[in-house]
Amino acid sequence: MPAPLATALLPLALLVPAASPVSVLETAFDPATAFVPPTAISYADDLVPYGSHARIVIDRSEPGRTVLTLTVAGLAPDHEFPTHLHTGVCGADPASSGPHYQDVVDPVQPSTDPAYANDRNELRLVLHTDGRGRGTATTAVDWQPRPGEARSLVLHAGTPAGRHAAGDRVACVKLAR
Repeated sequence: MPAPLATALLPLALLVPAASPVSVLETAFDPATAFVPPTAISYADDLVPYGSHARIVIDRSEPGRTVLTLTVAGLAPDHEFPTHLHTGVCGADPASSGPHYQDVVDPVQPSTDPAYANDRNELRLVLHTDGRGRGTATTAVDWQPRPGEARSLVLHAGTPAGRHAAGDRVACVKLAR
């Protein structure tokens, strides 16, 4: 007599790991024109040299809260990089990463209204590198991004920006498809 379907599938269900509330992404920055589409793109190799590294840890283990930690090595030394979650995916055009991800979306885009464009409604952090181009920054928000909507983490030119304007997108890390 064959086993009921539910009993037969139970061992298979045990083999599928549960989704972890903590995700870790380790990657190196490449040009957008790399042969294999890169996970991390540098648009300004003077600030984010090709081959420099990023480690992103996103912790959603506490209900209704997100903690993001960005650790880098090999970036421009003694530099400040404002960093944000964005809604689009990384691409050859820096603008492809779209606008900042917002927990409550501003109906007027691009968002400039302080009621929406603020550090409670957007996941923002400022990464400072040391004299060797290493740095770590952590931030937390009291919400979790909607699945599939926070697709990238973008580093902006900060200070000293040099040949880049302070808000220019200088690098992008793909977080979701």
